[in-house]
Amino acid sequence: MKQFPSMEELQAWIGANPNHANKRDIARAFGITGAARIDLKQALKRLEELGLFTRDRHEYRDPQALSPVEVVQITAIDRDGDLLAIPVVWKGAGAAPAVLVLPKRGEPALAVGDRVLCKIRATGETHLAWEARPIRKVGSAPARVIGIYRHDEAGGRIVPVDKKADRDWRAEPGDQVGARDGELVEAELVSGHGRMGLPRARIIARLGDPSAPKSVSLIAIHEHGIPDAFSHEVLAEAALARPVGPDRREDLRHLPLFTIDPSDARDHDDAVCALPDGEGWIVWVAIADVAHYVRPGSELDREARKRGNSTYFPDRVVPMLPHELSGDLCSLHHDVDRPCIAVEMKLTAEGRKLSHRFTRGLMRSPATLSYEQAQAAAEGRPDAVTAPLVENGIAPLWAAWRAAMRENARRQPLHLDLPERKVELSEQGQVVSVALRERFDAHRLIEEFMILANVCAAETLEQKRRPLLYRVHEEPNPLKVDALREVVETLGLSLPKGQVLQTSAFNRLLDASAGTDAAELVNMSVLRTMTQAYYAPQNFGHFGLNLKRYAHFTSPIRRYSDLIVHRALISAHGWGDDGLSAWDEEQLEATAEQISQTERRSMLAERDTTDRYLAAYLAEHAGSEFEGRVSGIARFGLFVKLDQTGADGLVPVSTLGNEYFRHDPDRQTLTGERSHRVIGLGMRARVRLAEAVPVTGGLVFDLLAVEGKALPVSHRASRGGGPRRRLASARVKQGKQALREKRKR
Repeated sequence: MKQFPSMEELQAWIGANPNHANKRDIARAFGITGAARIDLKQALKRLEELGLFTRDRHEYRDPQALSPVEVVQITAIDRDGDLLAIPVVWKGAGAAPAVLVLPKRGEPALAVGDRVLCKIRATGETHLAWEARPIRKVGSAPARVIGIYRHDEAGGRIVPVDKKADRDWRAEPGDQVGARDGELVEAELVSGHGRMGLPRARIIARLGDPSAPKSVSLIAIHEHGIPDAFSHEVLAEAALARPVGPDRREDLRHLPLFTIDPSDARDHDDAVCALPDGEGWIVWVAIADVAHYVRPGSELDREARKRGNSTYFPDRVVPMLPHELSGDLCSLHHDVDRPCIAVEMKLTAEGRKLSHRFTRGLMRSPATLSYEQAQAAAEGRPDAVTAPLVENGIAPLWAAWRAAMRENARRQPLHLDLPERKVELSEQGQVVSVALRERFDAHRLIEEFMILANVCAAETLEQKRRPLLYRVHEEPNPLKVDALREVVETLGLSLPKGQVLQTSAFNRLLDASAGTDAAELVNMSVLRTMTQAYYAPQNFGHFGLNLKRYAHFTSPIRRYSDLIVHRALISAHGWGDDGLSAWDEEQLEATAEQISQTERRSMLAERDTTDRYLAAYLAEHAGSEFEGRVSGIARFGLFVKLDQTGADGLVPVSTLGNEYFRHDPDRQTLTGERSHRVIGLGMRARVRLAEAVPVTGGLVFDLLAVEGKALPVSHRASRGGGPRRRLASARVKQGKQALREKRKR
């Protein structure tokens, strides 16, 4: 018999033979027989107690190593198109190791979230120590839900906060991780069903008190899957960033390039100024040079592409880039040197662009202004900050803008004018008020010059035959235009038929309603008729702005699309090695789809959050009466938009009385069969708040009067003694979902 192996020898052999590490194989390898097998058993038990190995069924293996066959879940697709995964079950210390998945050619493509049974092999590399070759796909990531946990004797249930959810989820004992009754939780679906046939869920995170102010945006972040934490690698790269000097940059520090942003802006990525040029103007737009700091293929770049954009909530922002960049080195703060990519545009006295050029420069802003400050200074009411800027900064900028607006009038972009409501919070995060955001000429000035700069970027890249991402807005669907025509006819307005679709036709409609009670409804109806803008490497024009070519260039701190355009400009001008990479060019189509999706995700999350804040604000006013206007019609009821807050609520058709209401989808009306009462879009309405649920953002109204005429008593819903209608009813949820789908920017 061979000499009994030492602990070190056993450890080395098991590590070298992960596929043959059961007790019989170990005994055979060392020639251990008879009573010595008892000693081997004790030795292996000691290795296991020391944490040097773990036993999986009958085999011993390094707890930090993977089994020869594992189920892994795809977690990401890197910049080279490689699939990265982690094991679904991991018992080792620390985070689960990353696995490089190598699918065979011709096999169906795998996506993030897919679970795959794989053969595992150690690579010997430090960064990616394991590679996997798929055997077969075994499923996708389990569905997840954000909801309120309700405890009962048999376990508990999770009531989803999503208004679209049609059922609760069941959490059996052992799947609750200590969740308390009434607590906000995140759970994932597991196989099988719980009691009463409900889907069974396992709680994976406790998110705290759903009524806490911070939970409002937190719900949206989790519900829509918005990444809100940066990895150590991303933060480490951001921490290494340093200020930029003037080398190989045009010195623009003599220009009065100042920023104009909302008073609560968290970043400042664009600055403007104007200089007289004979009878015309030279307008400069300078944009933070984010591409200098976020290089292709870096961890910062991977994270920015994954996020696509920053997401803004009333109480927080989920940024695309870490604060070291978004709030500091890439933000154009006053009195500090900042790198920029700038465009110089020459305009005639009538605002027509004669020429433009781009440069990579270094700027120093003399001031960081709010819209209110800039507007007051332009109107002759400067403060201590703006007074020195009036003569050579603000006055020429406003004059150049007035010239540009003459060209704007000839171009005829859509004249949409939709009031924006701002949710104001207290220091504790409670809703204090919901007010209309004031809109000044300063807003229009910045918008116009940013649009001009974006056009210049698209024109330059086309001229230099460089790939780019366009901002595309296609013509509206003719069927939607016909539906709009039906709607506005009920308001006494008209939209001519048989014409080539042009923005001027919509503008005549919008201008005719301006200043009337129907103005907001007409604007919303026109907006709903439009297609949704998106990103694409092909140019299909921008209908809403009435432009042949358009790209996003002016906000690279908060939009990945703009960073791609910056890189394209760097490559086109030969400014450095941080331009558009070969991978960027190959993946433009995929990048366009990715960031179009993240933009829609952020839009929905922001709107859901606003809905919840509005519901929280109104919840204390249950039973109060409000004035509003009918903003939507469906077979299951009508929507009323309140004048003061802009909140949308549903009046279920079942509460309109004991008669049948016929729905006309073309004319957007509900008509009572017996009373012949017609309720249509745009009609003035007085409602009573019947129910508000802050955690879902849902509102239900009783309709009291239409167009000043009170509903007969028999038509009003009797809510006194009967059971309350649950806001989570399928009809209400269906209606709210339909309303959200109609909204578009």
